[in-house]
Formats: sequence, C-alpha cells, structure tokens
Amino acid sequence: MTVPVPIPRYPDDVTAQWLGSALGREVAAAEVTAVGTGQTGATYRVAVRYVSGPGGLPETFIVKLPAGDDTVRDRVIPGYRSECAFYDAVADRVSVPIPQCFHCTISEDAAEYALLLTDQAPAVQGDQIAGCGEEQARLAAAAIAGLHGPTWGRREWLSFPGLAMSLLEDDAKKGLGDVAVMSADITVDKLGDKLSPADRATFVEAMGLVTPWLHNDFGRFSLIHGDYRLDNMLFHPDGKRMWVVDWQTLGVGLPARDLSYFAATSLEPGLRARIEKDLVAVYHRALLDTGVEGYDEQSCWQDYRYGMVQALLISGLGFAFAVGTDRGDDMVATMLRRSCQAIRELDTVALIRDVAGL
Repeated sequence: MTVPVPIPRYPDDVTAQWLGSALGREVAAAEVTAVGTGQTGATYRVAVRYVSGPGGLPETFIVKLPAGDDTVRDRVIPGYRSECAFYDAVADRVSVPIPQCFHCTISEDAAEYALLLTDQAPAVQGDQIAGCGEEQARLAAAAIAGLHGPTWGRREWLSFPGLAMSLLEDDAKKGLGDVAVMSADITVDKLGDKLSPADRATFVEAMGLVTPWLHNDFGRFSLIHGDYRLDNMLFHPDGKRMWVVDWQTLGVGLPARDLSYFAATSLEPGLRARIEKDLVAVYHRALLDTGVEGYDEQSCWQDYRYGMVQALLISGLGFAFAVGTDRGDDMVATMLRRSCQAIRELDTVALIRDVAGL
C-alpha cells in the first residue's frame, strides 16, 4: 500500500496536503471537528474545500485515526490491521451496507492508520444502553446477511490475514476458552451488584463452555463482524437505511453468531422474545437472496440459539481488560443482563452441552 504523506496521528495532521494526496485532487483547505472518540479509535468530521471544485467527490468526510490513549492503541493494534484489511480486500466482495472508503492506509507496525470514509450524516449512531426498536432490528438482521452470504463456506477466508483472531487450531480454541473463564471472573468482580445473582450464574456457566462451543459449529462458517451491536451501526432518520461500521473484530465462525449477539445485546428482553423468530426469518431470507443454498430456517433458528454465547464472550473480553468508566460499566451490565436472560429463555447452555455430548 502506498503511503502518500506521513499518516496523520492527530486531527491537526489531517491537512489539506494530506487530503489532497489521499483523494488525488488538490485541496485548498480542510476543517476538522471531533464527532466522537471511542475506545478503539478517534473519529472526526472533515469539511473540505477543493481548489477547482469537488469533481464528484464529497465535501465532507469522516476520518478515523487511532485511539488517543497510547495504552489503548497498543492493545487494539490487531483491530487496526483488521479494519484496514476489510476495506482493502473484503468490502468490494460483500453486500453489507457500509460507508464508502476513499482512502485506507496503515503503518508497517499497525500503530498508525487512517480511514477516510463517506460522511453518512444525518444518520446517527445506535444507542447501546437505550436499545433499539423493531424496525431498526429488522434492518440490522437483513444487513448482516450481506456479509455472511457472499463469504459463506468459502475456505479462502479461513486463512485470511486480516482476521482479528484466527481460531483454526484446537489449542487456540482452548486458549480463548481459558481466557473467557478468567474474564468472566474479572467482570463479575468489577460489576458487583450491577449483575443479579441469576445473571452472574448464567454468565459464569456459559463462559465455562466457550471451548466446546467453538469446537462445534455444525460445519457452517463465513466472515463475521464479531461485534455486531448498536454502537457499531448508523441509522438514517428515514428509518429505511443503515450502515455497519467498526470492522476491528473481523473473524470467521458460525454466521448466526452476529445476529445472536445483536439481538441479545441490543433489544430489551421482552421485545427480543416477541420478534426474534421474525428476525431469524428476515435474516434467513436475506441469506437465500445472496445465493446461500441448503440451509433451512430450522437450522438457522438452532444456530441463532447456539450463537448467543457470542454476546457474553465479546462483552466479557472487552470489559475485563479495559479501563472502566461509568458509562462503560452501565453499558456492559445492560448488555450482560439482556444476554443472560436470552440464554436462559433460549436454553442455550443445554443446547451446547447436548451438541458437545457433555
């Protein structure tokens, strides 16, 4: 990948010179404003004035740079590699709705990177704590099939170098299972009485089954987003469009894990229980529309139930080893509360034990 000028590290580094080199068009001026800072990156809106007009290019962009905290940045370097690999090598081969990427560059050690994306305003980010409604949930269920369907069962993705984590080997699966157990203990201790006794018990029991859960995927796999939740989605005010962002957890696994994770963490339990069969049907139809064959809706429902552990695994791993904040604590507690109830109502633990012969 050619790096046109030094990769910007801070918003002041997003200059007219850098933008002109990235876009291949002379830029007269650029105004950069923060639109949000997350745990894995810093995001800014860039208003651009071109020397001789936009020539079909947007006049505003979103630029994503590494996290401002160096300790956070060091921890998520694999995610930077994954996100750039997605836009470089995957985006054009799938149909999941995403912002258009105009420029993607990353340093050899992956400590510095920059993404220049379309500004999807007036679309707004989903609110993980508030949760979403039925129509947003249907959009999300259909959208993720656009990632799964085009990569369904294609072995090339098993060894794709852009994966944030590869779990091909049994030792790797056991290693993640061991870390899951440890992270559950840490998370329960950190959250304290924010989790009910029932949720603590469900969380610890399910995380203790991560290794056999990973070993039994029914022979179905595709690329998966990995962290498919409201905070990583942008919804247009018209209620008919959405876009998926933050591809730092790209992996390969049982496809329905993404849908399970979304429904478990992003819907209040009453709404989830009422509409989840419809969501699975929406997702299943969208998969068939991409060309997936030999996959019936009953198997899809089973995979949805089985995939629920994804919600606990990602929430627990992300929280246990991160610096806590009040909002972060509340968000993870909310996600775990919703997810633990889903796992109990869907009898996911019994299904895992049955499949594994435990």
